[in-house]
Amino acid sequence: MSERDAVESGKSASVAEHKAKAAATGPVPVAIVTVSDSRTPETDVNGQYLRAAITAVGHVVVDYRLIKDEPAEVTAVLNQLSSGPARVILFNGGTGIAPRDTTFDVLDQKLEKRMPGFGELFRMLSWDVVGAAAMLSRATAGVYQNTLIFSTPGSPNAVKLAWEKLIAPELQHMAWEMIRKS
Repeated sequence: MSERDAVESGKSASVAEHKAKAAATGPVPVAIVTVSDSRTPETDVNGQYLRAAITAVGHVVVDYRLIKDEPAEVTAVLNQLSSGPARVILFNGGTGIAPRDTTFDVLDQKLEKRMPGFGELFRMLSWDVVGAAAMLSRATAGVYQNTLIFSTPGSPNAVKLAWEKLIAPELQHMAWEMIRKS
């Protein structure tokens, strides 16, 4: 695509160039973490959905964890997975404002670089689905130990919305940004 074509289609030439370079790096290794006090691997519809969605677009699920919404467990899994092969970790659950929702609090303290646009866009898109209740979400994203971290609410609709509208379209590009030299 020429720069003019890219501009006319609403995309910058540099983004198109970055995406082309990113595609050449191959599948992105992704880890899935479901944070829930009630789900089991058999009832974790989010984990099942994400595994299928990630592999459907050619990436690789390198780890899956189902943990309780306990700060120590969230911290431990974040440290374990960020030091492994995953370049992206997708957390789902624990982002609300209830006393039991602590995932956001742990991740927010650990993120070295925040991507505020992710949470902003997620809440904007959620508005169309749940109205003003979208403000209750503390969906967040950022970088921890050179690993991309995404944290979404645990509702299946929220996970699907985040994956399909925000994460999947830019996953390869974002993962490439983490390893590019210049």
